[in-house]
Amino acid sequence: MTKTKTILAALGLTTALTAPALIAPLFTAPSAVAAPTTAPTTVSAPVVAGVQDFSDLAAKVTPAVVNVSVTMKAGAADDEETHMADRGQQDQMQEFMQRFMEQFGGQRGERGMPNMQRERPAQKAQALGTGFIIDPAGWIVTNFHVAGKADAITVTLTDGRKLKAKLMGGDEKTDLALLKVESDKPLPYVEFEDAAKVRVGQPVMAVGNPFGLGGTVTTGIVSARGRDIHSGPFDDYIQTDAAINRGNSGGPLFDMDGKVIGINTAIFSPSGGNIGLGFAIPSSLAQPVIEQLKASGKVERAMLGVQIQPVSEDIAQSLGLGSEKGALVAQVQPDSPALAAGIKSGDVIKSVDGKDVESIRDVTRMISGTKPGSSVKIGLWRDGKDMTVTAKVVDQKDGGVVKASADQPDAKKEQLSYGVSLAPLSKDARAELKLDDSVKGAVIAAVEPGSPADEQGLKAGDVLQQVGKDAVDGPQAAAEKLKEAKKTGKPVLMKVYREGMTRFVAISPRAA
Repeated sequence: MTKTKTILAALGLTTALTAPALIAPLFTAPSAVAAPTTAPTTVSAPVVAGVQDFSDLAAKVTPAVVNVSVTMKAGAADDEETHMADRGQQDQMQEFMQRFMEQFGGQRGERGMPNMQRERPAQKAQALGTGFIIDPAGWIVTNFHVAGKADAITVTLTDGRKLKAKLMGGDEKTDLALLKVESDKPLPYVEFEDAAKVRVGQPVMAVGNPFGLGGTVTTGIVSARGRDIHSGPFDDYIQTDAAINRGNSGGPLFDMDGKVIGINTAIFSPSGGNIGLGFAIPSSLAQPVIEQLKASGKVERAMLGVQIQPVSEDIAQSLGLGSEKGALVAQVQPDSPALAAGIKSGDVIKSVDGKDVESIRDVTRMISGTKPGSSVKIGLWRDGKDMTVTAKVVDQKDGGVVKASADQPDAKKEQLSYGVSLAPLSKDARAELKLDDSVKGAVIAAVEPGSPADEQGLKAGDVLQQVGKDAVDGPQAAAEKLKEAKKTGKPVLMKVYREGMTRFVAISPRAA
């Protein structure tokens, strides 16, 4: 069964925008629709009497869109959280379809509607999604949550043919999968367009298999770009108001030239139906992944070896940065490419291979998208100056990506103006905090309620290791550096150690 990575309370799964929802299994095969089998040509939708006419565009591209039917072990479906809210949503969908058929007519084939049954397979779960052909030889793109864990896959073309498909590779992090079918003649296909060219407000067309009804065309506009729906490290979705529902997962989002700019993969809905909040994986993210899947069946990702955190306004001021863009290096991993390249804790990554870094997500995507073993130029901000280092990235061994620390937290400051009391890292303190001799600094003994340190989340037991650019080895050195920083009137950057992790915070002192 598949999870329509919907953020969706839609389909009865969740209303939380931060948790992807799941798609329900539909126990029917999609209906067939006759269509031409030649590769689509570029065609723009004309405007007729002030209304955009999509008919020519739809006729050209729909032959390359397929219905995807998958079967998997029921246990696997449950593991994927595709049990449809304890199967309740599945029951609701079947009841709805049954009532629809009772009202409008009867058996399979009549009005193209399937004959829904209440029976449920004991050992297998079924689900429907959408895919699209990108090569006349039979290569098909869909979502990983549609076909990535299927035991058997069948695709139905618009000319009615049903072909067995083989999963050639999948990438769960980007929710993409690549299928292959064999055909005795070339298949119709569509091509990608660079999603970087996509503009908010431009018209788009989605084609898919909503609720197992078969090829369906919906239209709308690009509502937003670069959406982060908290589904993973590569969130960079195109948002659209084109109607997208359960079953559209894996289907294409077209521009008006008939090129694919995105892969529909998620919706947000408090009710279960389309409310105009759909999300598509941009083609610029999908294409490199699909190319790797086609070449080797897997995706290789590189690792730099840093823990990073966002640059807050206070941190930017403390470092003399003109903006909050970039990613602050909180920690450099031992024996990592970053360490070998000379990257240090406290550096701000501003660019990767000449491309500006706006946020920590950019670093994650840029580094992970680099071929392991290759060299990348990392633009840094250090000690008030720009500099560039070269790092030879390595393959991720554990499947992780460049680590990003929690949004932003803490801060630390001296008593009165900062709201902390400092103490030495004595033998007893090390034993209580379970710290070895490698951890240096001053332990925060107490945090004044309501102080800047308290507001930033500092706790007793945190270890203050650095103030500004200088490391501190005890409370006296830390207090002196904090006093010096207070004279500038600017936020001071501090490095704090807690439970094996380090992070930076910037805080301005204020009167006690």
